[in-house]
Amino acid sequence: EWSAEHFLGRARKFGPSTEALIAAILADRRYPEQGYRSCQGVLKLFRGANEERAEAVSARALAIGALGGRSIASILENNLDRQPAAPATETPPLVHANIRGSRYFH
Repeated sequence: EWSAEHFLGRARKFGPSTEALIAAILADRRYPEQGYRSCQGVLKLFRGANEERAEAVSARALAIGALGGRSIASILENNLDRQPAAPATETPPLVHANIRGSRYFH
C-alpha cells in the first residue's frame, strides 16, 4: 500500500519544501522502496508541527543536505529552523610551501 506517490501526497499537504524533502529522501536511496521507512519517520516527526514549521524544517534540511530522520529531529528539537542560516563564505585557496598539490600523487 506504500508508494512514492503516497508519501509525496502526504508531504504535499505541508507544502512544497516538505514534498521536495520527501522526494530527495526517495531519490537518495538506490531503490525508492528503501526510503519508505525514512519518509514515514519524517512525516511522523511533522505530525505535531504546524505547516509553517514543517516547511521551515524541510527547507533547512534540504539546504544542509540532512536527509536522515535523526538530523531532521535534531533540527526540530534545537529550533534550528527558526535561526538564520549561516552565510556560505568563500575562502580563497590555501597557498603554502608544504601543500603538495594534485600533481604530487600522479
